[in-house]
Amino acid sequence: MSSSDATPGLRERKKRETHRLLAATAIRLIDERGLDQVTVDDIAAEAGVSTRTFFNYFASKEDSVLIPHADREQHNRQVLERFDAQPAELGSFPAMLAAIRPVLAEIDENPQEWLARLRIVMADPGLALRALTLDQESNAPLVAAIARRSGTDPATDVFPTLVLSLVSSTLDATFRLWSAMDGARTSAGLFDEAAALAISLTDPA
Repeated sequence: MSSSDATPGLRERKKRETHRLLAATAIRLIDERGLDQVTVDDIAAEAGVSTRTFFNYFASKEDSVLIPHADREQHNRQVLERFDAQPAELGSFPAMLAAIRPVLAEIDENPQEWLARLRIVMADPGLALRALTLDQESNAPLVAAIARRSGTDPATDVFPTLVLSLVSSTLDATFRLWSAMDGARTSAGLFDEAAALAISLTDPA
């Protein structure tokens, strides 16, 4: 492999590392001091980068809390790929739950940071609204994937949107309990319980 081949990969890795550093720093400072008591300059200085560098990665301090992945689109594509790979006989709701499950396992690799993120978001209505907006921006491809799997039209059939709403509710219940328990159990374990219960409640049998 030539140096020119390796350079893009190295550059992307460094970008991910810087994104990760800034997000972790923002969460730590804001969790300690409160959202209103931390500035972008504070985060950049603590991370050892310039304010300009911070804005190369995030539009605001709020986004540095809410966007944990350097490439949100790639992360969302991975969820879609896992969804499409689920057995054909599996219904859309359990298939999407299965596609989401690895996200919880990833969260459990760094639980304290994610618990801090949840505390910050739950304590600030404006931040919670921004989080909801970001989620909604990611919803359209997921709804479209559910529609393809179920043979429905999201423009005229409520089914795809309803399925995604059920998935979101399952995640919300998981995170609220996980936060209340301060991570005493894994988020993935709680999600498995919530998912099994949700599936049983929606099973026509």
